[in-house]
Amino acid sequence: MDFWQSMALGFAVLAEPANILFCFAGVLLGTLVGVLPGLGPAATIALLLPVTFRLGPTPSIIMIAGIYYGAKYGGSTTSILMNIPGEADSVVTCIDGHKMARAGRAGPALGIAAFGSFIAGTLGTVGLMLLAPMLAKFALRFGPPEIFALMMLALTLLIYLASGSPIKALLMAALGIFLGTIGMDIFTGKQKFTLGIVTLYDGLGIVPVIMGLFGVAEVLENIEKGIKREIYKTQVKNLFPTLKDWKESIGAIFRGTILGFFVGILPGGGGIISTLVSYGVEKRLSKHPEQFGQGAIAGVAGPESANNATSGSNFIPLMTLGIPCNSVMAIILAALLLHGLRPGPLLIKENPSLFWGVLASMYVGNVILLLLNWPLISLWVRLLKVPYAILLPLILFFCLLGSYTLNNNFVEVLIMIIFGVIGYMMRKLEFEPAPLVLAYVLSPLIEGSLLRSLLMSQGNPVIFFSRPIACTVLIMAVILLLTSTLRKTPLFKGSLED
Repeated sequence: MDFWQSMALGFAVLAEPANILFCFAGVLLGTLVGVLPGLGPAATIALLLPVTFRLGPTPSIIMIAGIYYGAKYGGSTTSILMNIPGEADSVVTCIDGHKMARAGRAGPALGIAAFGSFIAGTLGTVGLMLLAPMLAKFALRFGPPEIFALMMLALTLLIYLASGSPIKALLMAALGIFLGTIGMDIFTGKQKFTLGIVTLYDGLGIVPVIMGLFGVAEVLENIEKGIKREIYKTQVKNLFPTLKDWKESIGAIFRGTILGFFVGILPGGGGIISTLVSYGVEKRLSKHPEQFGQGAIAGVAGPESANNATSGSNFIPLMTLGIPCNSVMAIILAALLLHGLRPGPLLIKENPSLFWGVLASMYVGNVILLLLNWPLISLWVRLLKVPYAILLPLILFFCLLGSYTLNNNFVEVLIMIIFGVIGYMMRKLEFEPAPLVLAYVLSPLIEGSLLRSLLMSQGNPVIFFSRPIACTVLIMAVILLLTSTLRKTPLFKGSLED
């Protein structure tokens, strides 16, 4: 099946009323999630996982993907009007976006953010459609040793790119791998680390774990912080950027799109990294770098474009290699697995309607988002005034409801609460949840590929170094792990700063 036939198949799948409805619902909910600070796509998708069990896999993934890239759009509204990133990746937009709002140019800032997001999201989807099938064909050469090496590289990249201590990230990854081994052994059928608790015989449920780490922990953290929200009272008008604005922004939009797309392919490559890189590039290339931080429109256009291009390319390693590059992708991987799908090289061949249907939904979803953002700006501003005294109890209620109704098991509610407290303590102690979630989701794949590799070699670990691809990838993983540790030592850190 060639590219155009695949595209036709994708749009035919999307044309089904249920799929287009869930595409609209996903991007609308995603925008809302991005607008309201304190929420996030990870927590929202975790909340909705139980709901998707009653849907087919295609509408479920279409809706979940819509929430993910829709949140990228919505996050800019809060950043510009309130100077609070509604979605974590929009933190860079606060720098110049809010300054533009205070200068009476909230309209052009919101407008260029919407247009930049649309252009980047659309081009990112095109890149995903062109690159993913080629990467999947290459990945068909991978056996268990290569898959194990890739999983190790994914974990070490996430540790390397962690914003905090790499030692803490490494500890979280180790804890995640351990948690993923709880339950029945995949080869012997024996129970491991279950402590005689029947609920743990099939392992820790992904839904209560993720809901606890993201949903409950988010509620507890926001209760403690008591986020103070002050909307700058300026009239939002002139949403369409002027020709001067376009002249200053168009280069930033395309550069941000390219940067964001390629950063998003890397395991661990999140939107926050691409936005920071884009902002630094635009400031360096600008003829007036002193305007950055004072309301430069390129400082909004570049990062917002990079952010949305990343959301498309994040699906490339997930769909073709089965490797989630961040915590949200790990949750989407969990959703695919719960629906009986195995992301990897054979996904496109075995489930072409799902793959191309999801990609087609990204095209349409970006158009819907562009059309939604303008007329609903005034509505989003009103929603920003919803007090957290109302919002947070609702989030906690849906967390409890989702965990219990999954299997009608109160033990899973307790598991969610335990991981909520763990997630809250992790944030207090500056331990990032992303390495834990990624390692937890990948743990069965790591364990399975490791054991199959050793079975192939009759227990000889040399198999990982006798195969060129596996050996190369493992060496890269070791180098990254050592580098991430050494860069925090005084000598190495000083040399980098010099």
